[in-house]
Amino acid sequence: MADAIGGGGRRRRLRVFFLPFFAKGHLIPMTDLACRMAAAGPEEMDATMVVTPGNAALIATAVTRAAARGHPVGVLCYPFPDVGMERGVECLGVAAAHDAWRVYRAVDLSQPIHEALLLEHRPDAIVADVPFWWATDIAAELGVPRLTFSPVGVFPQLAMNNLVTVRAEIIRAGDAAPPVPVPGMPGKEISIPASELPNFLLRDDQLSVSWDRIRASQLAGFGVAVNTFVDLEQTYCHEFSRVDARRAYFVGPVGMSSNTAARRGGDGNDECLRWLSTKPSRSVVYVSFGSWAYFSPRQVRELALGLEASNHPFLWVIRPEDSSGRWAPEGWEQRVAGRGMVVHGCAPQLAVLAHPSVGAFVSHCGWSSVLEAASAGVPVLAWPLVFEQFINERLVTEVVAFGARVRGGGRRSAREGEPETVPAEAVARAVAGIMARGGDGDRARARARVLAERARAAVGEGGSSWRDIHRLIDDLTEATASPEPQLQ
Repeated sequence: MADAIGGGGRRRRLRVFFLPFFAKGHLIPMTDLACRMAAAGPEEMDATMVVTPGNAALIATAVTRAAARGHPVGVLCYPFPDVGMERGVECLGVAAAHDAWRVYRAVDLSQPIHEALLLEHRPDAIVADVPFWWATDIAAELGVPRLTFSPVGVFPQLAMNNLVTVRAEIIRAGDAAPPVPVPGMPGKEISIPASELPNFLLRDDQLSVSWDRIRASQLAGFGVAVNTFVDLEQTYCHEFSRVDARRAYFVGPVGMSSNTAARRGGDGNDECLRWLSTKPSRSVVYVSFGSWAYFSPRQVRELALGLEASNHPFLWVIRPEDSSGRWAPEGWEQRVAGRGMVVHGCAPQLAVLAHPSVGAFVSHCGWSSVLEAASAGVPVLAWPLVFEQFINERLVTEVVAFGARVRGGGRRSAREGEPETVPAEAVARAVAGIMARGGDGDRARARARVLAERARAAVGEGGSSWRDIHRLIDDLTEATASPEPQLQ
């Protein structure tokens, strides 16, 4: 076991290493968690992010701000495995879509690198991302706790774990089968068409091969910290604590711990915030699909026309890959000038959602975006695209009910090239519906306001997430101080 006792029997601070997966939706929340833990336990622990050089650049601003607030977080770099990508391209969302498989290959190649690094530096505790299943075995060899960090909420985790139990039946039935009921879920019954399920549930891929090992390592480890708050997923948090973790810590929203965190994601882009300040309260539709999304040129044009036809002000964040060449219909930019603003690249999403002029969020339903919308009290228009986003959509639209679908009909799919194009008319109708006073829009807004109040309470002093952060630090301290390590 790592020696956490200093000279003269005096306890030294725990050295906790954080190992995030190679994706912005994992890197940023885990860095936020490290910063929050460093701030909550400045006398108890030292936090260090263990990342590759290209990914260190993506978290540099957050780390610098933590240091400025007097709660430094260290950075320890290791080489990104050679998988044939351009230098500095080391995560999903930065890599081109056709190179995604290389990022997943880099995960597999990271195992011996992680092992050598951790055995050399011998931290007192390891917080490792979900895909790094081998961290549990390395921690056991070191005699230290391994905590799993999940940037995704417990509702999608439970759903996917339960769907794995009927994976063979899903594959046999194929895409044409009726919607698949998710077995074993507490509360409302949820059904999802096979076309909307994550790829690993329908065919073999990197995740399907690793799933059993990932789950076994999570259950064998010290516990799981999840980026959620209890009042968002209460029934599911209780179930997750019962079946999916030895110890569960619901620590989110991890990005809500300070006002300065609101600048994250688009530093220096104040122009869009100034533009928002010229618009009436709750009048603007914010449109963003995260860093890992692909739209055909036709879909980009239909979305542009739909926003135009909605007659509502909009702020649209569009990826450079989706706006190369002639992406907008002829004359569109002139017609929407003043009413619409397009940001090419990224925007400071937390600050945008917190702005009083924003009235709705057209989102891909990535978990970070779902959590940030709930925390800001902004209703969601759900347009899921990949991974577990269609499952997250069910939480938003059916369970918690602080949003609606952009389109209910047509073929939707989590696989590129399969979904039908969402026409401009559907976009315009959905935007008009969520922004209209009365009916479903008002109910979604009211529910979103309640969630925002509860999110603020959760991370505030004495709140549920605040308590779980402190409980986590206390538990790690106790586990590493015990003569008989409580690592399981």
